[in-house]
Amino acid sequence: MLTRGIAEFPYFLGIGSLADVATRADQVCVLNILGGESRQVTPVCHVFSGGNVAFGTSPGRSGQKLATAIGDIPVFNNVREGLDAGHVFNTGVVYLPPSGVRDGVAELIRVNRALMKIVIVTEKISVHDAREVRALGQSAGVDIFGGNCLGMADSWNRVRIGGALGGDAPAESLLKGSVAIFSNSGGFTTTIAQYLATFGWGTTTLISSGKDVYIHYGARDFAYAFNCDERSRAAVLYVEPGGYYERDLDLSKPAVVCVVGRWKSRLTRAVGHAGAMAGTGDSAEAKERWLMNLFGVESLFTPETPAVSARGAVVTNIADIPAALTAVMKLNGIGPDFAARGDLSLKPWIANDQGIALPADLALPPVAAPAPYDEQLAAIARQVGAVIPRQNMKDMSGASQMDAATQVTSVHRHSILDLALQPLSAVFALPLTHELVTTADQTLLDIAIGAEMELAGDPALFAAEAARRAGNSPNTVMAAAAALIGPARVERALDCTRLLIDAFVAAGVRDAWDTSIDVSTIRMSAADRARFVAEADEASDPRAAAMLMAIAKRDATSAFVQFIAGLGEPPSRDAVLAAIATTLAWGPLMHKRISRLTAETLPWYLRLYGVMIGASICADEHGAATLFGILHADRLGSWSMADNLFLALTGKPAAGAGNALEVLIGLLVSNGPGAISAQGAKGAVSADGPQTPRRVHLNKAVIGFLTHTGFSHGGNGFEGIVFLLDRFRDSSLTDPGDRAHGLDLRAMALDFAKDYRRQRRAARETGAGGPGALPGVHHPVFRGELVNHDPRERFIAEYLARQGEYNVFHDFYGVLVQALHDVGASDTVFCVNIDGVIAALLLAIFWQDYVAGRVDEHRLEVAAFNVFLYGRMIGAIAEIDDHLNRGRNMDMRTPQEAVSFVA
Repeated sequence: MLTRGIAEFPYFLGIGSLADVATRADQVCVLNILGGESRQVTPVCHVFSGGNVAFGTSPGRSGQKLATAIGDIPVFNNVREGLDAGHVFNTGVVYLPPSGVRDGVAELIRVNRALMKIVIVTEKISVHDAREVRALGQSAGVDIFGGNCLGMADSWNRVRIGGALGGDAPAESLLKGSVAIFSNSGGFTTTIAQYLATFGWGTTTLISSGKDVYIHYGARDFAYAFNCDERSRAAVLYVEPGGYYERDLDLSKPAVVCVVGRWKSRLTRAVGHAGAMAGTGDSAEAKERWLMNLFGVESLFTPETPAVSARGAVVTNIADIPAALTAVMKLNGIGPDFAARGDLSLKPWIANDQGIALPADLALPPVAAPAPYDEQLAAIARQVGAVIPRQNMKDMSGASQMDAATQVTSVHRHSILDLALQPLSAVFALPLTHELVTTADQTLLDIAIGAEMELAGDPALFAAEAARRAGNSPNTVMAAAAALIGPARVERALDCTRLLIDAFVAAGVRDAWDTSIDVSTIRMSAADRARFVAEADEASDPRAAAMLMAIAKRDATSAFVQFIAGLGEPPSRDAVLAAIATTLAWGPLMHKRISRLTAETLPWYLRLYGVMIGASICADEHGAATLFGILHADRLGSWSMADNLFLALTGKPAAGAGNALEVLIGLLVSNGPGAISAQGAKGAVSADGPQTPRRVHLNKAVIGFLTHTGFSHGGNGFEGIVFLLDRFRDSSLTDPGDRAHGLDLRAMALDFAKDYRRQRRAARETGAGGPGALPGVHHPVFRGELVNHDPRERFIAEYLARQGEYNVFHDFYGVLVQALHDVGASDTVFCVNIDGVIAALLLAIFWQDYVAGRVDEHRLEVAAFNVFLYGRMIGAIAEIDDHLNRGRNMDMRTPQEAVSFVA
């Protein structure tokens, strides 16, 4: 039989006054103290309360400590270990998972006879377990708070137990006064205290009751303790639907009750805190009626209809609580605890309309934030670029996404079908700017990559050529060159970029293209300025001067280019590259679309772009100032990315023939984050450790992408070329773009389809291997569709039709898949996939040279592989940059338990 507790209660209640709910004498034991939530909350509670946590438990971690500003909290395997070590406590706090709460409560009660209170922070405890917890507390004479609560706090005693009431700075919200708060919502408990302060009301005791289906310390218990607390002159209750806790309350002092959740009556099942339900008749409307009857008011309180009595008022909006309380207390002849602290009108601390003309009632001027928020906002204002939280990025991406229904990928929210119609320079910039850049930005990127493609005398070209002559595939050739573009090769360009960002941010520059800026006023030390100047051994490299001339010729001078051009000494190529990169990054950086890390590493990506493309060109074609005999001044002065890629692929100027190639490369940008090539890129970043981004070698990440492409994923377009050559090699075709080619494509397709069907049947009868999959057709197949289409192939077909262009190889593929179905070789009409499109478009480009013997099949294979790499390197760099910003070290690993052994 219990010897303590309130005698007049029909059940055990040990707390006789709110003054006893949370005191400086309370000592706390925290179960699962090293859990994610407790690690953040418990140290704040401990410091605010003057050191009230005696110890915590975390099985298997005995001997560890939880650090706080006033000393470490010891950790034990279980409660008994902590008691045996000499620690004492009278209050338990439970952060265990729902399935462990009952056992945790039982452990606290079993081993500690001095236990008086338990706070259960855990939510979604089963009703069965909650009932057992209730029984344990009642039989042992222990008051239980929760579950799904944030515990309690006392503004007079300066104590907080078991949760985040008051947030990270409880002293700012827990202001000593005369109002007690009891709330179903933990977050609103703090908010109500802050709102009350605006009208001059402070608080005594604050209790977050929680709102799981079962509430242990309910409104009736609170009302008794409130009535007995001499400090508390009024109460505020925040009530949600579910349960009969607030019915027939005995409140001897004034109170305001906020009842919310009328919409929750439409729910048909219990959903925890947001809408706990228990039978009928306990809706928000019902609770409003109970409480209006209690206070003797006819309606709800609103600013327009302030219905109050000396006993209290009922509101449905927490913003109305302070006014309602003030009105009630005025009827009782009681004034606020202190001078009002502001008001609840909307007062924005930050304003950024992004240039949009807003209505007057929305275009509110910002006001100065109070301390300490003013200092925090000032720090944010000094921050440049986005801050991106890190997370486990295995099988995830913040850069690309594939629509499972359409099989179409988007990169930074731009569908590849849309990107295919953009200039390639805009597409190449997208992974690093996260938005489509302006025409002037595109011009700078054309110049930067065009210059970086020139590798005459560069060790990267020697490495690429050695790899090529050793018989390596195109991706390996690129990887050999990329291996030489390590940190030392870009150190100065990255330094220059950082210096430019620092100097121009300090000068308040918002627009990279504002050339009215007096760049002579940009403050930078003499040593820092020297980093931009070409050194003596760079005098033989004409590219820096050629880049600046091209920028001037193409009217693409930005403030950053203007700055380095006005140094008084010739800038280095690294400096020009840094100025271009910073210009590209500036807008997205100011809009916080990209991080500063992305902006600072952009020159490295641009150099890698150029080197990979340049490495795909044989060394013999790299002259001192030429590519394929074309002067770099001519290329930089007018050529686009598409022109440069057409040259790299064919060895000839595009002369208007590169449009289809530009669209094709745009369609190849990405195949989603699950592609093998994306996994290789992300894995390389993960292995270096993105949580220490300065250690990540971006060239190695690019190599990870390259090594994860191959003849199946990357060079598969050549299989389609071989297939088409077998069909057309002996034909009389001279011009693949001529609709009047004179060939009977239907007859050619039917002949092949019949032979293909015969080979498949023979293979089934004999058990021998069949003819194999047809290159360029079949995947993807959309379930239930008789006729299948790859959206990218359809896009190309429609594009060619709009342009009035024709491609006989593409036409043949469409006739072929229909013929396969017509002769019974396939149950559905297969789609022509992107590999078939690569084969058709490239073979058309090279056909006349092939027929004339100027191009052999090996050259066609290299071209098919390279065109894939030109496009996919964009998507890979999007994943690399995304993982560098978001990823965690080693987060691409497969857990051991998920790994199996193949016998």
